[in-house]
Amino acid sequence: MTVTEGGIIEIPMGVLVEAGLYIGEKLLAISDGAGRITLRRAMDAIEGLLRDGTL
Repeated sequence: MTVTEGGIIEIPMGVLVEAGLYIGEKLLAISDGAGRITLRRAMDAIEGLLRDGTL
């Protein structure tokens, strides 16, 4: 994958399907500070934030 000048990354559909993600699903991108980016379903992230106080 490549980051475009506009900051867009295209993820292959096979990877998204394997992760159980669907077209139009809202995601949250979080940097874990170790050079990795984590994608989470927005609703899962919100529920975790409300339940545990962390993303």
